[in-house]
Amino acid sequence: MDFTLSDEQKMIFEYGRNLAADFGRDYWVKCAEQARFPTEMYRKVAADGFVGVMVPEAYGGAGLGMTEMALFNESLAEQGMPLLSLVVGATMGLSLIASFGTEAQKKQYLPPACAGETRFCFAITEPDAGTNSMRIATIAKPQADGTFRLNGTKVYITDAGESDYMVLVTRTTPLAEVKRKTDGFTLFIGPTKAKGIEMHPIPVGVKIPETQYQIFFDNVELTRDQVLGEVDRGFDILFHTLNPERILVGAICAGLGRHVLTRAVDYANERTVFKGPIGAYQALQHPLARAKTDIELAALMTYKAAWLFDRGEQCGPESNMAKLAGSEACIRATDAALQCFGGNGFTKEYGIFDLFGVARLMRTIPFNNEMIHNYIAEHVMGLPRSY
Repeated sequence: MDFTLSDEQKMIFEYGRNLAADFGRDYWVKCAEQARFPTEMYRKVAADGFVGVMVPEAYGGAGLGMTEMALFNESLAEQGMPLLSLVVGATMGLSLIASFGTEAQKKQYLPPACAGETRFCFAITEPDAGTNSMRIATIAKPQADGTFRLNGTKVYITDAGESDYMVLVTRTTPLAEVKRKTDGFTLFIGPTKAKGIEMHPIPVGVKIPETQYQIFFDNVELTRDQVLGEVDRGFDILFHTLNPERILVGAICAGLGRHVLTRAVDYANERTVFKGPIGAYQALQHPLARAKTDIELAALMTYKAAWLFDRGEQCGPESNMAKLAGSEACIRATDAALQCFGGNGFTKEYGIFDLFGVARLMRTIPFNNEMIHNYIAEHVMGLPRSY
């Protein structure tokens, strides 16, 4: 592996700093406190070509890879301004359409989305399925006229109310009627405001600018033209979302960890309580040094996973390890930074404690770390399946 970034990759990594100069972290914080999506910043990101990083140039994108998308998300998080919608919409949504959509779907959906004129969300999680996606019960039942009737419920769907379209994971054949549990899945591209769709925001304690939604589908009509891929074979497509989401969470965690550690170091070099700056105390130095090491190790695994992904090689182990290492390192970094700030760390003025919830969230989304431990134990180390 060559760890030297190209000039283009360096520019992408610097983009977060440039964006922060235009908007500032205060803008992101205000949006998060108001549960308001940072529309102005998102439009700027789209205008600069970063929403469609992984979309081919022929459809309005940049035609780049996972490495560039990871660097971009890492750069935003390093400024304390992560955007989860760039994971679920720009990556899990647009890249799937770019890879598996028909020519008509690519021409219809990708150019306006890359330009920031429309937005996508990704609807998979359900109240009674959660981590076990095999139990998805939302069903698009085939009709005699070739259409489908969609009924069911989705929950914790990021940015759904503010999006124009969703990539929707359903069953067209119920679990009880398939030979293999991975059979019977179908993905659709559907408008979020279609007749029969009802959405309710879910209040959450974590301060992020994206809103979570519960969605109810009541006899929603879908057509064959809206099928992404093949009917009943959607799991083959869904499988391609697993590694990208884990890689990007690893990248976000690396950036966010650097953000809080930089803030802590600046504070520790300035804050004097007794004879000198508190940064001279090993009780503060050692946790910060360990956290820095863990963050950089997680970043390296993230880069490796992205590098393998871009080469078309298997990267499941690396992607899962990147997410696991990144989320755990990010929590430790934020905790060490909080301890460094003392009481000031819990004030709104210093803006450190509000990031603890974001860091802690990464241990749970998009796939909890307990299940990632299970994956590594079984698929990497060869231990017996535990569930």
